Amino acid sequence: MNSRRTYVLTLLAALAGAALALYAITRTWSVQLTPRAGMSDLREARTGTDLEPWVTGLAVVALAGTGALLATAGWVRRALGVLLALAGAGVTAGAIIGRAGLDPGSAGAGGTVWPIACAAGGVIILLGGLTAFAQGHRWPGMSARYDRKPAAPERPTAAADHRAAWDALDRGDDPTA
Repeated sequence: MNSRRTYVLTLLAALAGAALALYAITRTWSVQLTPRAGMSDLREARTGTDLEPWVTGLAVVALAGTGALLATAGWVRRALGVLLALAGAGVTAGAIIGRAGLDPGSAGAGGTVWPIACAAGGVIILLGGLTAFAQGHRWPGMSARYDRKPAAPERPTAAADHRAAWDALDRGDDPTA
């Protein structure tokens, strides 16, 4: 697979993984109903963010790191790949830890689907980070098209040319030679 294609696929995968993890962590993972006499049941819904709030931060880091892959090159891009891989591993671990021992209660299928989706997003981020680490140094960098160009060297003015001619005469040199 060529370098540019791997670059685009990795960016899209890491972006999709971060978006999936962010979406899944904000969904309802558990609903507990507490019966009350003479009133409706008390409903306590818990999202993945309620259970493991730091996973949201890692997913945002992965989202930002994916954007930073566009602006970097060389060893910095490889270091970002390591950061993305660690963030993906953290998201996956957080989803598993958040779901382990959790009673989904009345959440239905959402109590299973959203933690799995969050973990899958973390795995996708992890794979994108590993790919960026392994191949990121070969990917094209940003264009320097709009970078500031150095100023052109100053050209001597006519006054400076006349002054140089008079200085040459003062030294006894022929300025026309």
